[in-house]
Amino acid sequence: MVTHVRPEAQGDERGALLSFLAEQRGGIRRALLGLTEEQAASRPSASELSLAGLLKHVAEVEQGWIARARREAPAVERNASNWHECFVLVDGETVDDRLAYWEKVADETEAFIRSVPSLDDTFPLPDEPWFPAESVSMRWLVLHLIRETARHAGHADIIRESLDGRTAFELVALAEN
Repeated sequence: MVTHVRPEAQGDERGALLSFLAEQRGGIRRALLGLTEEQAASRPSASELSLAGLLKHVAEVEQGWIARARREAPAVERNASNWHECFVLVDGETVDDRLAYWEKVADETEAFIRSVPSLDDTFPLPDEPWFPAESVSMRWLVLHLIRETARHAGHADIIRESLDGRTAFELVALAEN
């Protein structure tokens, strides 16, 4: 769903990729419009997913991938014992503070992608059994973030509609008013 300037009109490949990523982020942010903390944390379907949890997850995932591309450790390390915490707000976290954190992460993503000499530059995938032992390009990284965020934006649409019947199109109109 196009909700602002066409990404391909951004002038270059990096601008287009970053615009597509921004569009998908917008879908998740809009799904949270006008909700209480309780509504955002609720799970209105058989799934364990909530809008607040999706928000936290996409922010952590994006930050983690950019850190790996910089060859740094992610801000939050998840393992078999705490992976579920990336899908639920804990220790006083709020939707507003997770939105602010994600905005900071998004700014860091844009600055990093604009700073790399080439989208063909590579970094190694994490040493995990589900990843092949290879390196991927910065282009792959942004495309992966678009894919990950878009998948969860779709989840967010379904969760929001289950909560109060509002569709993505209604939320775009609400956001523009």
